[in-house]
Amino acid sequence: MSRGAERFPPQMQTLTTRVVMAGVFVGALIALALSVTFSWTDTLAGGGEGELSEAAEQAFHSPPGTCLTWGAPDASDAHQVPCTQPHLFEVTGMVDLGAQFNSDAPFPGLDQWQQIAQEKCNGDVRPYLGHSLDPYGKLTTNLLRPTSAQWSDGDRQLRCGLQWAGPGGGLQPTTGAAKDQDQSLVWQPGTCLALVGKGVGDPVDCGRAHSYEIIATLDLATHFKDGYPKQDDQKTWLDTECTKAAKDYTGGADLGAKKLILGWDLREQESWDTGSTKVNCKVAATLSDGSGFQAVTGSVKDQPAAPSSSTPPSSTGNR
Repeated sequence: MSRGAERFPPQMQTLTTRVVMAGVFVGALIALALSVTFSWTDTLAGGGEGELSEAAEQAFHSPPGTCLTWGAPDASDAHQVPCTQPHLFEVTGMVDLGAQFNSDAPFPGLDQWQQIAQEKCNGDVRPYLGHSLDPYGKLTTNLLRPTSAQWSDGDRQLRCGLQWAGPGGGLQPTTGAAKDQDQSLVWQPGTCLALVGKGVGDPVDCGRAHSYEIIATLDLATHFKDGYPKQDDQKTWLDTECTKAAKDYTGGADLGAKKLILGWDLREQESWDTGSTKVNCKVAATLSDGSGFQAVTGSVKDQPAAPSSSTPPSSTGNR
């Protein structure tokens, strides 16, 4: 392995999970809080259920193939957009819970909504996409559900869909229909991901404390043309190629002098089989005990100093 370039310890790799439920939306598309480990909180977005705009009402009742976006924190400005434009959610299917929950059924709690989402929204993804969903990719399933008021009025319709949730739970915009998107979980070079506790959060300005900075995106398929490469072979190739990329990105900076480590992603067989062959090269600083990341402030391109020695912020479990 090249000097100063070593893969981050396994426990510090970007979080992956087979089914990531990045917050069940209430009817107005108000997201539930989500912890950085993608575990569910027990805090509902209760007080946020206000009047729905006409556009938000239409968005909630959108047919499959519709893409939605919003800018307000409570998604009160949710509206339909062409899937060729950046969006936060793509509707994949409709579910009617009327047979399961009669008119007198109480509004489901968070645990029930989680179970409903897993039961109702995973099965329709492959037929909708025309191919498998990468279990480690950027796209994950979720649902839109009625508000408690709509539920009381008898609304039992759900909308299943696909979204991209960052490591901290914040939804990331995607462009293009899901079936046509590359599912590789990669970020644009120059992206910095927040430091949350000792782990990774959502994208932040590189001038703020962050866990690591993306320096390049590489496509394993350009080198491994005969099928899925063993991870040891991926490591060997990426050690060389990410080292080259780091020199290009930083102008030949000495990462060791900056107390930074070069790392990269690896792809699983399941991802490769869905066409996810791209990976990121990234730089970070690690804690001396190997338990996580240390705060870095400023881009590696122009950062003369060693990583910040300040204590990493504690995890809040929120967006």
